[in-house]
Amino acid sequence: MGVSRFNSSRAIGKLLGAALVFSGSALCAQTGASVSSTTATSAAVQQISLDEAIRLAEKNEPVFAAARAQAGIAKLDHSVAAATLLPSVTYHNQYLFTQGNGSNDRIGQTTTSAAPRFIANNAVHEYASQGVVNERLGMQQFSAVSVASAQEAQAAAEEEIARRGLVSAVVSLYYGVAAADTKLAVVQRSADEADHFFKLTQDRENAREAAHADVIKAELTQQQRTRDVEDAKLAASKAHLELGVLLFADPRTAFQTEAVAPPVLPDRAEVEADASKNNAELKSALAALHASDAGVLSARAAYLPDLGLNFTYGVDAPQFAVNGPDASRNLGYSASATLDIPVWDWLSTEHKVKQSEIRRDLAKVALSAAQRRLIADLSEFYDEAATTRDQLASLDASVTMARESLHLTELRYTGGEGSVLEVVDAQNTLLAAETAQADGVVRYQLALANLQTLTGRF
Repeated sequence: MGVSRFNSSRAIGKLLGAALVFSGSALCAQTGASVSSTTATSAAVQQISLDEAIRLAEKNEPVFAAARAQAGIAKLDHSVAAATLLPSVTYHNQYLFTQGNGSNDRIGQTTTSAAPRFIANNAVHEYASQGVVNERLGMQQFSAVSVASAQEAQAAAEEEIARRGLVSAVVSLYYGVAAADTKLAVVQRSADEADHFFKLTQDRENAREAAHADVIKAELTQQQRTRDVEDAKLAASKAHLELGVLLFADPRTAFQTEAVAPPVLPDRAEVEADASKNNAELKSALAALHASDAGVLSARAAYLPDLGLNFTYGVDAPQFAVNGPDASRNLGYSASATLDIPVWDWLSTEHKVKQSEIRRDLAKVALSAAQRRLIADLSEFYDEAATTRDQLASLDASVTMARESLHLTELRYTGGEGSVLEVVDAQNTLLAAETAQADGVVRYQLALANLQTLTGRF
């Protein structure tokens, strides 16, 4: 169960990251810091660090809250199971009235009293005020403690799985906000360039240095950039709202993200060592197997006898008093030991043992699958992070060259040596290069977040 929940959390992280990249959200390495939400009012804008965003999300996210609550419940279940190994103490008080049968019975050595009509009762008036100590010893009680302990460890591991999945999601959304804001800035700059070029073509047409077709092409580009700006504003608003849902009571709260440099990718050997020690998915699968083993032992314990011990001290007499009317002593004690030996239960114990063995076999399969999944995911996520890291320098160089190409192409067009199509193509190339650069940063951050869910090193 822990494995499937962790896979679900990791799948959610992947879908969030894919959605961010698909939507065109971008984060340029040179800018880093984001602008305020487009839905912000004149209220003061909060600056939220990544650590603070994670802390706020842990308080507000219901899935993680449920996992944390389940871990707390499992811890208390362990305490309850351990308490069954200790004696219980009860202060028992009772008054019992029984209709008399008209005759007298001897009570104690000399006292006589009206005899009760029910033979199971001791007197017409009977008072009981006793301290009772009970203890039950058996293999089932000890195995129940083992089961509760393993379930506590599993719940703790699943809480960590939920936390890491939440952190991965927050990281994706956090950089998505900065990406959307940076994308808006990039598209706005591209729109300004389109406006400038449109004016340039008009001036050249008026000077009879360019055809009207150049003006039409420039105006079409200008209109497209205007639509791009509107789409970018909408994407930025959505990104702020999605993260705001996790952080604030009002998702429309205005906030800014901090500039965060992409962390350095650690060595593969270091990542593998951390994953083998700190992988929460493996811990959950191992705890589930231990709980299954303890469950088998608990089921088999039903074949063994149980020992019950009882000690009672107090009063059980016709008078609510330490001494009777004849000065006889009412206050006293009794003790008993009971050994219950199971003989026949119509094979219910045998069937429970088989059920527990089936669960144990399933837990073994889940553990094996978790181990294989860890090996595959570790290799996949590390290769993804390494590849995107190596591409960042190339993306930076592409942006630099595209910007220089646009500058030179505009100079050639102004000098009458280039065509309007060359300028528009250079503008589109620069916009694509900057978008690819930003997407590369988001992709690298997402790959690191996925890798960190395996190691726990955020």
